[in-house]
Amino acid sequence: MSGIRVALASLSGQADASWAMDAAEYVDAAFLGGIALDDRTRSAAREMVARDRNEFLPDDPIAFIDDQLTVLTDIDLVAGFNVRTTTLGPLREAAAVCRERDAILEINAHCRQAEMCAIGCGESLLKDTERVCEYVETAADAGARVSVKLRTEVPGVDVAAVAEAAADAGASFVHVDAMDSEPVIADVARATEATVIANNGVRDAASVREYLDFGADAVSVGRPSDDPSVLKGVQAATAAWYEDADAGPRKEQTNP
Repeated sequence: MSGIRVALASLSGQADASWAMDAAEYVDAAFLGGIALDDRTRSAAREMVARDRNEFLPDDPIAFIDDQLTVLTDIDLVAGFNVRTTTLGPLREAAAVCRERDAILEINAHCRQAEMCAIGCGESLLKDTERVCEYVETAADAGARVSVKLRTEVPGVDVAAVAEAAADAGASFVHVDAMDSEPVIADVARATEATVIANNGVRDAASVREYLDFGADAVSVGRPSDDPSVLKGVQAATAAWYEDADAGPRKEQTNP
């Protein structure tokens, strides 16, 4: 187990160090970003901004990651950075920064934006398990702890199989946006020994219990992550589930 039970999920253009610090009282981890690392993803991000999407577009994305993680050095949470790239060099650099800052490098195989999918990022990467594993291995070889952010309901994709392959390649975390397919979390939990973080619709005790009963190790909060009342409730519900006498190890909690 990683010690992470409640996390903040990255929100492009919004999830920075200040956002994480504001919620640190209630969470164990925060995934900053996402951020585009190379020329093609930065070009796609600029196109997204032009149609009113929020994106981080600093002049130097690697320096930005380092600066943001430095701000969180003395904050009591595990930091991570969600990244998108089409090339391995910048991924290796970002992973090295995460290693130095004791942070998690999270590979984005999740984004649905057309501009990112067109260049093989986001959920398009999810459709290429071999490349997912190459990204994981590259980041892990640079010494970083690695997470992969996945989503369900992508036609032709077996999310549990991708999660298993990513874990075998060196991912310590699989962060799953369950969409409207919450039971898939049980398949993912059975497929891998990596820490499973469940995302989507985590807002109250019922949603927390559902994901943890399906076998997730942790939950993450996305859009309501700036609402202290939601975070406090999620924190309390997660603690209560783990304290329950009937809540055994994760693998015993997965539903058939």
